[in-house]
Amino acid sequence: MNRQKPMVLILGANGRLGRALVEAFAVAGWRVRAQLRDQSRWQQAGSASIAPWYCDAHDRAALCRAAEGCEVVVNALNPLYTQWEQNALPLAENALAAARASGVLLLFPGNIYNFGNQLPEQLHEDTPQVGNTTKAQIRIAMEERLRAAADEVDSVVLRTGDYLGGTGSWFDRVIAKELRKGKITYPGPTDRLHAWAYLPDFAEAFVRVAARRSELRGFHTYHFPGYAITGAELHRTLEEVTARQLRLGKMPWWSLRLAAPFSPMARAILDMRYLWERPHRVEDGALTALIGTLPTTPLHDALQATLSGLGVLTMKEDWHHA
Repeated sequence: MNRQKPMVLILGANGRLGRALVEAFAVAGWRVRAQLRDQSRWQQAGSASIAPWYCDAHDRAALCRAAEGCEVVVNALNPLYTQWEQNALPLAENALAAARASGVLLLFPGNIYNFGNQLPEQLHEDTPQVGNTTKAQIRIAMEERLRAAADEVDSVVLRTGDYLGGTGSWFDRVIAKELRKGKITYPGPTDRLHAWAYLPDFAEAFVRVAARRSELRGFHTYHFPGYAITGAELHRTLEEVTARQLRLGKMPWWSLRLAAPFSPMARAILDMRYLWERPHRVEDGALTALIGTLPTTPLHDALQATLSGLGVLTMKEDWHHA
C-alpha cells in the first residue's frame, strides 16, 4: 500500500453500508482497513488498497488497535434488528473509544428514528428529537455519547432515510420481493413521502466529509437528503425501469400483529410502521456548504442499478412465464 495515502477504518465492513463505504473510500484513493468478525463472510472485491481486519466489535481493545494509524473511523456497525436494545449502544461506545484512542475523526450514519413516531414532514438538522419509541431512545443516546465527548473526539453524524442498494433493506425484503412475478408490495399509503438514499451516493458523501476532516472540530450533524418520493412515484419509476406493468400489493400488517406475541422480529417491524404512514423528507442544511454539490444519482438509474444488483433485471426473458 502507498503509505502516503490516508487510511480509514470501516467498522462493520461486511454490512450493506459498510461494503459501499469500503468501495467508495478505496476508489477515492484512501487506504481502507475493513473490520469484520467473520473471515468466511468477506465478499469485497480484491484491491491493494483494502486490507481486512478481523476482530469482534464487542472487543474494545481490539477496535482500538484497529484504529491505530488511521485518520478516520467510520462506525457502520449495525446489530440485528431484534438485538438493538442489547448491542447498539455498547457497539457505539466501542467505536467512540477507538476513535478517542487514536485521536481521529469518527463518522456515524444516523437515521430518522431520532424524531419519534410523530415526526414532522420536514426533517432539519435542528428538528427536535423525541424518544417516544425504543429505537428513538437508543439512537438519541448513541448520538448523545458523541456530543458529550466533543472535547475529546471530533465526530460527525450523517443522517439519511432508508437505503436503496445492497440487500437487507425494506426495498429488497418487502417492496421488490415479488418483482419477478410482476408485483410490488408497498408498506403504506402510496401518497405519502418517504425518505430514501442510494447507498453509493451516501457512501460518497462520507468520503467527501472525511476529506474535510481538518475543519471538523467537536460534534456535527449533517443531513443527506437523497430522495423524497411517494409510493406512487416509486411504483411508476419501477415500471419504467422494468418496462413492465407491476401490480401493487399492500403489506399484510395484520399477519405481523398476529405473530407479534411470539416473534421479536414482527414486533420490531411493527414499531416502524409509522415511517410508512407519516410523510417525511430529510432536508439538507449545512452539508452542501461543507462538501459542495451532493452526490445524487437519478432515481431511475439508482433503481436500475439496485435491481441489477439483486439479479432482477437479468430475469426479463423469463418474466412472461411468471
